[in-house]
Amino acid sequence: MGGEICPQCCGEQRENTIECPYDCEHLREARLHESAPAMNAADVPNRDVRLSEQFIHDFEPVVFALAIELRRAMEENRAVDYDAREALAALIKTYRTLESGLIYESRPTNPYAAGILEKLKAAVATLRKGLEAEAGMAVLRDADVLGVLVFLERLELQHNNGRRKGRAFLDFLRVYLPEVPAAKPQPSLIL
Repeated sequence: MGGEICPQCCGEQRENTIECPYDCEHLREARLHESAPAMNAADVPNRDVRLSEQFIHDFEPVVFALAIELRRAMEENRAVDYDAREALAALIKTYRTLESGLIYESRPTNPYAAGILEKLKAAVATLRKGLEAEAGMAVLRDADVLGVLVFLERLELQHNNGRRKGRAFLDFLRVYLPEVPAAKPQPSLIL
């Protein structure tokens, strides 16, 4: 907002009408004490997709790669958690139609979500190419990508604080998937 606000306005309007900066100490403190709004199990989308611990373990590199790309896309587009939810839902819908044999691409009308969706599609294509080059054959099935996307969708639901301009899920991704700085070349000392 470019200035200070009273504590009551901060508490009531935080991430609803006020777009809080990531480094706000009050926002960081609030994150420690807030929890996601209660959600009925019947309201969770894609409940029919079963995700076992073994699946997550087997596809952990894919989960991390797509989660990192999701975080980057959200940061680049200045997107909020609901934009990520919309992008994931559209991409999941696309992969569900692929499983049925149809080729139909769902695209969100929200430009922020559409930007995230494009980044995730490109990341999946890059992952497939890399894995195919290593194995010499296709190893990442559409059903596997669907499972990873549903897992990310469930993470978003779990960490979304329910505020219109909320970025609690993005903060979660930042904490658990920090950007790794490129290693600086070390000068060699030859004696």
